[in-house]
Amino acid sequence: MTVSHILWYYLWLAPKVLQVILLCGMVRRGLHRQFPMFFVYTALQVVQSGVLLVISRSHFGFGEEYFRAYSAATAVSAAVRFGIIHELFSHFFRQYPALVGPGRLLLRGATIALLLVAVGVAVSAPGNSADFLLNVTYALDRIASILQSGLLISLFVFSRYFVLSWRNQVFGIALGLGIFASIELAMSAMRLYGLVSGTVFDFVIMGTYHCCVLIWMFYLALPERVTPHTLNPLPEHNLDIWNRELQRLLQR
Repeated sequence: MTVSHILWYYLWLAPKVLQVILLCGMVRRGLHRQFPMFFVYTALQVVQSGVLLVISRSHFGFGEEYFRAYSAATAVSAAVRFGIIHELFSHFFRQYPALVGPGRLLLRGATIALLLVAVGVAVSAPGNSADFLLNVTYALDRIASILQSGLLISLFVFSRYFVLSWRNQVFGIALGLGIFASIELAMSAMRLYGLVSGTVFDFVIMGTYHCCVLIWMFYLALPERVTPHTLNPLPEHNLDIWNRELQRLLQR
């Protein structure tokens, strides 16, 4: 077995081992109740990798059965990642009840706009495989990556513009997910137009995912903290003026 094969299997299996540790830590600290979708996503990644590893080492190898299982796993993971984004939005705006309405409008508007862009990119992009199932899988994966990257960027911009605080854990999950979706999108585009080989694509994606798992472990291990955000109160004389004017109007 060559060094590249050893590295490939390490990048495939090591993040899953770390995710098992992450799952145990989430259960011990009760974080699986706070972030159920992220917990499900993490558990699914471990199970899916185990199934794919068994198939690849069986007599099926990396044949048609493997790619069918891979396509199904990719579709399920993309769907669950959307659930994580919704979960992050809910946690974020829970700190600011007055922004729940605008936050929902932001999420819906950004989703519709990004969906139109993603479908256009996926339809216009050339296919690089004669296998219809793989072409569909890659197209759906590109759509999911565009949507997820855009939604997370929208959330970051929204919080930055209104100077809103992030909890450590919410920020860590969003950061790791955003990095992975962005790198995956960029590498998929480069692979689509023949700028990188399949081997380079696999190594970069798996290495990026390894780093994202480490990011999640680091932030979820930190104690929960909310950065205080105080609003400057209105001067009392303004309230007095409003009160007097209101009384004057009621006496008319």
